[in-house]
Amino acid sequence: MSGVSQRLRHLTSTQTSTHTHSLASLCDNGVMVYMSYLSKTELQVFKKLLMEKKLLPHSLGITWQQLNRANWAEMVHLLVESLPGELAWNVAHEILQTMNQRKICSLLQKELADLPAVVSVDSHLRKTPLSLTKEECDKIREYKQRVIEKSLPLWDNTVWPGNQADFLYLNVRNHEAILPYLFLPRSPQRKQPKVVVIHGIPGIGKTTLAKKIMLMWAHNEFYAHKFKFAFYFHCRELNWVGERSFSELIEGQGLRSQALVSKILSRPDQLLLLLDGFEELTSSLITRPSVMVEDWNQKLPGAFLLSSLLSKTMLPEATLLILVRPISWRGVELLVNGPSHVILTGFSRTETLDYFRLYFRGKTTRNQVVDFAMRNTILLSMCRVPVVCWIVCHSLRKVMQKMVNLTTACPNATSVCVLYLATLFPTICKKLSGSNYQKQLEGVCRLAAQGVWDLKSVFDKTDFQHVKVDEATIDTFLQVNILRKLQNQGDRYMFALFIFQEFFGALFYILFFPQRIIYYHPLSQVNIQDLIAMSRARESCETQMGLFLFGLLNEACAEIVMRSFNCRIALGNKLKAISVITHLNDYGCYDCSQLFPCLTEIAEKSFVHSALENYKKVSLKIRSLKDLQLSAFCLRYCQGLEKVELTLSRAFQQELWPDSEDPSPGTQLRKDKIVLSWWQDICSVFETNKNLKVLTVTNSVLEALFIETVTTTLQKPQCKVQRLQHVSHTLHKDFFHVLSENQHLRQLGAEHTKLGEEAVKFLCIAPKSPWCLLQCVRLENCNITEASCKEIAFALKHSKMLTHLSLAENKLEDAGSRHIWDALEHLMCPLQRLVLRQCSLTSACCEYMMSSFKNNKSLRSLDLSFNRLMDDGVSLLCRALAEANCNLLVLELEKCWFTSASCHALESMLCRHRKLRYLDLSKNTIGIDGMLTLALAFFRQRRAEEVVL
Repeated sequence: MSGVSQRLRHLTSTQTSTHTHSLASLCDNGVMVYMSYLSKTELQVFKKLLMEKKLLPHSLGITWQQLNRANWAEMVHLLVESLPGELAWNVAHEILQTMNQRKICSLLQKELADLPAVVSVDSHLRKTPLSLTKEECDKIREYKQRVIEKSLPLWDNTVWPGNQADFLYLNVRNHEAILPYLFLPRSPQRKQPKVVVIHGIPGIGKTTLAKKIMLMWAHNEFYAHKFKFAFYFHCRELNWVGERSFSELIEGQGLRSQALVSKILSRPDQLLLLLDGFEELTSSLITRPSVMVEDWNQKLPGAFLLSSLLSKTMLPEATLLILVRPISWRGVELLVNGPSHVILTGFSRTETLDYFRLYFRGKTTRNQVVDFAMRNTILLSMCRVPVVCWIVCHSLRKVMQKMVNLTTACPNATSVCVLYLATLFPTICKKLSGSNYQKQLEGVCRLAAQGVWDLKSVFDKTDFQHVKVDEATIDTFLQVNILRKLQNQGDRYMFALFIFQEFFGALFYILFFPQRIIYYHPLSQVNIQDLIAMSRARESCETQMGLFLFGLLNEACAEIVMRSFNCRIALGNKLKAISVITHLNDYGCYDCSQLFPCLTEIAEKSFVHSALENYKKVSLKIRSLKDLQLSAFCLRYCQGLEKVELTLSRAFQQELWPDSEDPSPGTQLRKDKIVLSWWQDICSVFETNKNLKVLTVTNSVLEALFIETVTTTLQKPQCKVQRLQHVSHTLHKDFFHVLSENQHLRQLGAEHTKLGEEAVKFLCIAPKSPWCLLQCVRLENCNITEASCKEIAFALKHSKMLTHLSLAENKLEDAGSRHIWDALEHLMCPLQRLVLRQCSLTSACCEYMMSSFKNNKSLRSLDLSFNRLMDDGVSLLCRALAEANCNLLVLELEKCWFTSASCHALESMLCRHRKLRYLDLSKNTIGIDGMLTLALAFFRQRRAEEVVL
């Protein structure tokens, strides 16, 4: 496989490096991003020249100490916010010219030229320095020191279960890279965003990032020139009973001076507020403007106060950084106006594997675990969340210590979570009495499931009492860190990790109860559909309860649960799940991006076969290695498939070959081998499935190795594909070999594809092959020009099978179309339908049709719509049809820019050419007179044709 690895590596050598989607969008929207091209040394030179030339307003009071620690993005912010209009760009250009940075200067000039005129901004507030006494400065220094102490360690010890000594904390590099861009001014307004919303699923690192920002701010390393004051608030601090003012909240952060707080709040332009923990809010936020207030000294209930801040009714000039879960955002977004959005993606694939290598020290063990993880993309995807990554490593290490095969011990990703929780349950079983244990476990599971359905993650004692969970059980689950008590919140609790709530919620639906008429809690059809929808990647959907449910339905995994949790399992919902999946197929749900994760997680051939055997059409949208593996596993069980739609996105290519190379060549080699085997499994379906007739490749970036595999499969005699549809940017020449070799292929479609002259030559060779049985070719919007029409015409002359040709939306022009008309003169050409819709034709092309109609007897349908034929062209066309004894039945002339002047020619043609059955004249200005002329012609001839006007 070394050759495979080298070929894959060669393909990626020319790829452009890109950041994550979130970071890329920030780069696209920011101004002066090219300043990031400066090295650290060059950036320091830029700062020194800025100070030496005294180009910043003196009133700002910017010191070298502030500049010295500023990164490139903070420098951009300082320039644009401090220097009105185009002055910021002019100052930057002057300094960069002095530094001889020609390339960056040219980019700067281009940006300034492309963007609208810059409006000067009133910066009165920023120019007024805030006067603080020595005592107040000392209080602020003390506050910063408390921030530093409070922010370390960066992760929250209360939510990390188990032995934390073996947890290896790593910064998430993607998250670190976001920081400079958060408050970078956006184009075209070129102002700092006043509200930035950081989205992220539970555990992904939102709070850790907030702590990192506060820590950097306290060290004067985060927008020191801008944010003189920064405060972090968790929503639990706003969830009090009674009323408090915002100034009291600030004072409670440790400043201990109402006068200092008043000074701080009087300068909101220098204030950064970080708001976190919206999932812990018990009361709904207020959306009525009438109940929001501007006065920061007014005492308010927490929801009113938070609503006033979010809506910018209070402190409109302050900068807000909101950290929120996707589902919690639904309750916030109505209040927030014009925010800038950032998505936290967690550990990348490379970072996850790096973590595995650090955790497992022995080379043999490390390689076994990494190989196991790479083959289980669902598990690897779950490891995007750092704490889950630790849980997985912790559990796999326990398995490896027992010298047990990983694949046997862990049949799916769910089983890894089971193995971790199994280490905690001996304590639970010991603490709870035997007769009461199952009832208490059921209550915890019920609470978790109801919370998922109700979008609720914070529970009080009343919630526990409702499901009959007693205090002893709560204390036991707290002791093993499955639950945690919220600080300063009375008797309010959360699952220590949201993944625990997801797991116990799924467990609720497979627990067995022998004393009941129904031995388990049944799921409705709607519930199962919702759980399947939940199983998709969690960027937009917050819970994996559906994925865990299907994982627990795996009999091997269920067996581990029974042994580990000392409970019995009922799989009654398993048959209901098959019924629902079959029902989804009946309703035409072809996008399998939600279904395939569930089926792969259950990982039982008989179940997957029963669920998919009647699927006739699937849409495979492969955005990641995970999608590739899931498709490879599930597709083989779709025995009744008739049509496959395949999309390989650019995001998939970027994950396949990330920017930062894997440090282990051996790992890269194993990954290449695994990826190729998955792709071969997918392609093998085109060969083994005898019902498969249609393959559509849409918006796909296919590299050479993937093309080689799929085209080799399509050329095999066992492949029964009759229609190949390709809608993408490029069409590789190897696809044309399929046309010559596959004796079942009847239709080829290529839309929105850039076909060069060489590609057209390869295409036109195929119809000359005795094995080519193509009948229909659509090459629409494929960049075909006059230069390629000669080749197409030559193929038409020699084709004995082609009956349908569409060249719509290609700029053939009259000269190019002439080659096509010449080919139609030959009696050998069997073409029945020709589509030249929107091909930049004029009236001149109609002159070339005369002899074609006289000699061609096969053409039945002609579409010339959206070409500027004008009255002269239509008249020539009508004359040719009137004089020729051709067999044309359908003529489409939609929007051909002719008028009523053409209607007499059309009338004459209709009288003489009696075979025409369909005529489309829509979107032409023939007027009432033209309509009457044609109507009278039809009345006189008593014709029954369909005419579209």
